[in-house]
Amino acid sequence: MLLSLWQIINRTWRRFATGLCFAIFGLGGLLLSVTALPLLAILSKGSEQQRQARARRLVQLTFKWFIGVMKWTGVFNFDFKAIEKLRSVRGHVIIANHPCLIDVVALISFVPNPDCVVKSHLWKNPFMRGVIRSTGYLSNDDPEDLVTDCERSLAWGNNLIIFPEGTRSTPEKAIKFQRGAAHLALRTGAKITALRVDCLPVTLIKHEAWYCAPKRKPTLSVSYLGEIDSAVYCQAEKLSIAARQLTRDLQKYYEKVLEDDGKPEARDQSLDYRVAGS
Repeated sequence: MLLSLWQIINRTWRRFATGLCFAIFGLGGLLLSVTALPLLAILSKGSEQQRQARARRLVQLTFKWFIGVMKWTGVFNFDFKAIEKLRSVRGHVIIANHPCLIDVVALISFVPNPDCVVKSHLWKNPFMRGVIRSTGYLSNDDPEDLVTDCERSLAWGNNLIIFPEGTRSTPEKAIKFQRGAAHLALRTGAKITALRVDCLPVTLIKHEAWYCAPKRKPTLSVSYLGEIDSAVYCQAEKLSIAARQLTRDLQKYYEKVLEDDGKPEARDQSLDYRVAGS
């Protein structure tokens, strides 16, 4: 009886705390946009690239703080196993599955020199547009300009975070990768670093309201899977064929990794075979 009462109290608190964290995130983005980021731009010396790098670092530290707030309030536990493996990664396309709404916040909080492709409608979001403009995060509005911008970002040593699914996964449904990440890696010659994101129990999934807290506190974990050399696929005569094959192989690999979802031994599965030709 006491245990059930505690579970009800805990779940009610997590619902409230989730709403509080969303409010903090939105207001924090607005506050950064009108105070710290403009001040940083005024005081910063150097090129536009250097100013954007400083702004991204500030946003990264803010996201790291926000992850700490979510942990402190009891909304989430976090387990970022991938941190050590990523410390020396530069100029890579970072891909991951996308089960949860806060995946991108989690990844930006610890991936070195993070850059990301932002959906065009977020440029109009009053809470986030100032952050996006100051950091130089990339818009997916124009595909041709996007490739050029991504090439420049990778050449500067940034790590470009991309979710090949393009949107959050739906539990119990097969994942479906789009070709954008593969096209980008092939066009730029960048290596791909594969990560696995787990959220157990599932929460903040697609088409689920923020207040639908699970019965127990979820844990968001990020594991390192390995690197894929996109140059292996450049032997194909056409870029479209190579991108199709790379996308297919990446999707098969993630299906293999995720098929035993929830089993501890599956969470630490590494990229132990070549994606190409698998």
